Amino acid sequence: MNLSQILLGKGLLNAEQVAEATALQRAEGLRLDRAIVQRGYLTERQLLEVMAEQLDLPFVDLETATIDADVLRALPSKIVYRKRLVPISRTDGVLNVATSDAFDLYAFDDLRLTTGLDIQPVLSPREGIEKIIKSHYGLGGDTLDEMVGADDAGASAASAEGSEDLLEAAQEASVIKLVNEIIIEAVNERASDIHIEPYEYQMSIRYRIDGVLQEASVPPQMHRFQAAIISRIKILANLNIAERRIPQDGRIKFQVGGKQVDVRVSVIPMIFGEGVVMRLLDKSNVLFTLPQLGMDEATFAVFEGLIERPHGIFLVTGPTGSGKTTTLYAALNAIVGPGIKVLTVEDPVEYNLQGVNQIPVNHQVGMTFEKGLRAILRHDPDVVMIGEIRDLETARAATQAAMTGHLVLSTLHTNDAASAAMRMIEMGLEPFLVASTMIGAMAQRLVRRVCPKCRELYVPAPADVPRDLVLPPGHMLARGTGCPHCRNTGYRGRTGLYELMVMTEAISEKIMARAPSPQIVAVARESGLRLLREDGWIKVIAGATTPDEVVLCTAL
Repeated sequence: MNLSQILLGKGLLNAEQVAEATALQRAEGLRLDRAIVQRGYLTERQLLEVMAEQLDLPFVDLETATIDADVLRALPSKIVYRKRLVPISRTDGVLNVATSDAFDLYAFDDLRLTTGLDIQPVLSPREGIEKIIKSHYGLGGDTLDEMVGADDAGASAASAEGSEDLLEAAQEASVIKLVNEIIIEAVNERASDIHIEPYEYQMSIRYRIDGVLQEASVPPQMHRFQAAIISRIKILANLNIAERRIPQDGRIKFQVGGKQVDVRVSVIPMIFGEGVVMRLLDKSNVLFTLPQLGMDEATFAVFEGLIERPHGIFLVTGPTGSGKTTTLYAALNAIVGPGIKVLTVEDPVEYNLQGVNQIPVNHQVGMTFEKGLRAILRHDPDVVMIGEIRDLETARAATQAAMTGHLVLSTLHTNDAASAAMRMIEMGLEPFLVASTMIGAMAQRLVRRVCPKCRELYVPAPADVPRDLVLPPGHMLARGTGCPHCRNTGYRGRTGLYELMVMTEAISEKIMARAPSPQIVAVARESGLRLLREDGWIKVIAGATTPDEVVLCTAL
């Protein structure tokens, strides 16, 4: 029986789908199995499972398989890259090799000649094979092999000092492909930043995933092309490739898998070359609602009431990378509409929001937060968002905007919500201005979520439970055991912890008296303030995160 008859007999396809896939096969010169996958009638995994059954071949899910490093060395890397084959086990002179193409018989013959072993094909989806190749043989290894071959054949343009040679090297197809692979891998792994760091004998690439830096597997020969790679990034970001003595900043726009990704590039000279950090801003990841960010219903109801007020200042506080800007965007998204004019002043504008007028700060021409804020007040806004209150001038302008009937949203760097008012006073504002214009403050942190694929429940030992975490008797907590889905970290994705303080008369009196933050916290607690750590324990008990994550980002 041919493949179409088998799939019809199993009820996986109907006659119309077979006819359409066959038409695509003839029109584009594809194999029928690939035409079926391209049409979306079946996944590659479903087809491979059928083929494994018909051809009497094993089917292996590489995401759950454990592979010995010695076995991986059984095949030359060039064959692995070219044929997309991965050796997974070896027993009694037989090498089991994972492939997503059961019909590439020539590849198996080559392997027999190369290794002197009998080859047993094992079917596995291409995605799993690609992950094994990247993690064990290195990111962009096949491209680097091509580059090394070309480099050995002639002089190394990548190691030349002249800017003309670097420009030529950076525009070679292999270098362009390698830089694209580095960025695409970051997008696929949900990384927020790419760190490219030069050392004397190697080049390190690390991705910040869910707030934690993770090393990317990089072939050692990548160091030879460090100058060409960095020059290519500079060209994309419209930077000067001949200038290697001072820091430079730029921006790149990418389209990856139908997603628009903005990349902010920072290049800094270091002792063994130039270090690059690329911040990835995925526009599809900003349009969250506040409950999706981890805010519970009760907190959201209070927060929603605050951002719908006609005037006042509301501050979101926390360290860098705690999600403050994302929270403000979610707040603007919740209130923007045809009856409200919203203006923002940002440094820089990270995401474009429909229906919101956004103004970038430009210090080179004197366009500061304070000047931008004063200018936009003449544009009759209802809501104003300031990226950050950094100095007395910006704080004064924000206060005046609030006093003249505008709702002002902004961020501040403080550890908790109660410290926000004191920080404004420390900048030089009068306490009565802060007390009369501030309507609330919210501190936040981000904690990693337990990976849903490898999640397991367990009863913690009493010694492992923090003293302020009160668990119901016999309550089980969640943790991740580690799997390919989460890069063996046990975590995938993040959620927010929130500490929302609403201004009351009692709190205003403490601010007017310049009371220290602990006294403000004590008064706010009487009004129902829930601390960051307490919000964290609620999420731990619910199984969303782990005690270690909460302890890491909150202080007693």
